[in-house]
Amino acid sequence: MSERESLNSQLEHLQMRYVGTGHADITKHEWLTNQHRDSLSSFIGHQSFLSLFSIAENESVGRVKYNTLSKMISPCGPPPKIKDTMDLEKDN
Repeated sequence: MSERESLNSQLEHLQMRYVGTGHADITKHEWLTNQHRDSLSSFIGHQSFLSLFSIAENESVGRVKYNTLSKMISPCGPPPKIKDTMDLEKDN
């Protein structure tokens, strides 16, 4: 039992320390946004990715870097509207 508690406490520590690891109440949109931002930051950090994308898009490396940084603001669009539980009870 102590092994399980230790594992849970380690997981909680990682989730508090690193934003992208998620937590018990993370929504699908938040998780996808974290994944997309991680990917985009990796693309920016590796010159070979930027070169590949610039050749494929026929743009300069600087323009591709700027466009990728712009995508990081809202990579998955606005978050979906969440219905309140009280609203759901009223509908039934």
